[in-house]
Amino acid sequence: MQPSRLFAGLAIVAGLTGLLPGGPRAQEFTVEVRPVDDLKAVFAAVASLDTTPARTRIGGTISGLAVDEGSPVEEGELLARVEDPKLALEVAALDARIESAKAEVKLAGIERDRFKTLRGRGTVSQAALDSAETASSVATGTLAALRVERALVVERQAEGDVLAPKPGRVLEVPVTDGQVVLPGETVAVIAAQAYVLRLHLPERHARFLKEGDPVLVGARGLAVDDKGMREGRVRQVYPELDRGRVVADVTVEGLGDYFVGERTRVYVATGKRPAIVVPADYLFTRSGVTYARLADVGDTVVQPGLPAPGGIEILSGLRPGDVLVKPAEPETGS
Repeated sequence: MQPSRLFAGLAIVAGLTGLLPGGPRAQEFTVEVRPVDDLKAVFAAVASLDTTPARTRIGGTISGLAVDEGSPVEEGELLARVEDPKLALEVAALDARIESAKAEVKLAGIERDRFKTLRGRGTVSQAALDSAETASSVATGTLAALRVERALVVERQAEGDVLAPKPGRVLEVPVTDGQVVLPGETVAVIAAQAYVLRLHLPERHARFLKEGDPVLVGARGLAVDDKGMREGRVRQVYPELDRGRVVADVTVEGLGDYFVGERTRVYVATGKRPAIVVPADYLFTRSGVTYARLADVGDTVVQPGLPAPGGIEILSGLRPGDVLVKPAEPETGS
C-alpha cells in the first residue's frame, strides 16, 4: 500500500471516530434547565440624590443674577446678589457715630490725664479723678460697641450674596434681576452631582427587591434594545409605598450627562424561573439569524433572550439534553 493512501485512510478513521457516540469531543456543552432571575422591564427616571435650594438670607432686590437653568456650578459660587439700600445708609450713619465717639474718647482721655496731674498736686479730690476715669472708660466702650454694630451691618450686607450650597447643575431659577425678595426665598434649585435611577415597582414585587441586588440598565432612550446593557446595583429601597408602588434607587456609572428626569429601561429581578442558558461563545449569527451547533446534527436556529449569569438565555430552538459544539471560529453575518 502506498504511504499516501495509508495516511488518507487514517485521517478518515480519525474523523469518523470523532462522530461516534463513544469518541471524545472537545468543547461540548450539554443543555439543561436551571433557575434564573425572572427579570421585569420597568422604566426608571434619572434623579438627583440631593436637590438643594439656594435661598436668600436677607430681603431686598435681586441684582447680578449669574446663573440660568442648566448652568453647572461649584460649591460657594456666587449665584446672585440681594441689595438693600437701607444697609448702606446704616453703615454711613454708624461711620459718623464712630467718628463722634472717637472724639469723645480723645476728650475723655485728656480730661483723665489732666485730673491725674491735678490730683498729684492735691488740687482736686480723688472722687473727681475717679469720675474722669469712668467717663474715659465709658467713651471707650461706646466706641467699641459702635464698631461691633457696624461690623454686624456689614455682615448683613455680605449675606446678600447668594452662594451655591453644593456643586451640581441648576434645575430651576424662579427669580429675575430687579425682583424684590424676602429672606428665605429660593433663588435657584441645584441638583447635586450624584445621580441615580429612581424606579417604581408594583407592590407585589416589593418582597423581591433589596439593597445590593444587581439590575440591568438598558441603553439611553426608550427604544427596546438589549445591546449596550450595563449592570447597576440597588442603592436604597424606600420603606414607604407611593400609590401602591415600591420606590428604589439604582446606582450605575455614566449618568452625569443625562437629563434629570430622563427615562431609561431597567430590568429588575422579581423572583426565579426555569430557563435554558447557553454560553455566548456557543452561539453565532449568520445573516441576522442566531444559530447553535448541535453535535451529530448541525446548525439549528435559536431565539436568544436577555443576558443571564453564565451566558445568554435561549427562548426557543433547544431542548434539555441537547449537546452543543463550540464553533471553530465565531461566525457573524449581516
